[in-house]
Amino acid sequence: MPAELPVTDRTRHRRLRDQGRLARTDLEAILDAGFVCHLGVVVEGHPMVVPTVYGHDGADLFLHGSVASRSLAADPEAAVCVTVTHVDGLVLARSVFEHGVNYRSAMIHGVPRRVTDPEEKLRGLRLLTEHATPGQWDYARRPSRKELAATTLLALSLAEASVKTAVGPPDDGDGPDAELGVWAGNLPLTATWGAPVPDPLLPAGIAPPPHIAGRSGTQQG
Repeated sequence: MPAELPVTDRTRHRRLRDQGRLARTDLEAILDAGFVCHLGVVVEGHPMVVPTVYGHDGADLFLHGSVASRSLAADPEAAVCVTVTHVDGLVLARSVFEHGVNYRSAMIHGVPRRVTDPEEKLRGLRLLTEHATPGQWDYARRPSRKELAATTLLALSLAEASVKTAVGPPDDGDGPDAELGVWAGNLPLTATWGAPVPDPLLPAGIAPPPHIAGRSGTQQG
């Protein structure tokens, strides 16, 4: 993959161009920071946005496509759009008009392909599992042949993507509203992993493994 994202008609930044990013490292950082995306598809003539988990290898995005598979079966060349967004806080200005959000977002465009090769499907599911919970693939039981056959996995190329980020304080600090005497600034938002909660049916004496317990208290994203 080239170090810079290509500019296409679908990825061109037409509004707030200063928030646009073209470095592929920015795209990968946004993907690395999360594990839930939204898959936009058209199913039987109606738009549908499906939240699902994902993983990536820098070249392809792997995601569950069980709902979207109906559309892909009817039109395997149908384009989709996948989005990943992280909200980093509110931007609270002196006027409501200047309020905003600090965020990191990515949109990936393309035609996904259904992964059917057993080895690639296993690799994709491993990427997906390890992306959400590193260490879990080698800890839990892996999928059986029956489970693999019942699983739909999609691969979407990361070749065409658009990235935008917004950071910083409000924009009205040097304008007429600065004299209003109204507080303005940022209200940061962070997500932190809590302590593991055992399954009520889990036998006594089985403690969470280090790769799970160690995430407690750490920041997500």
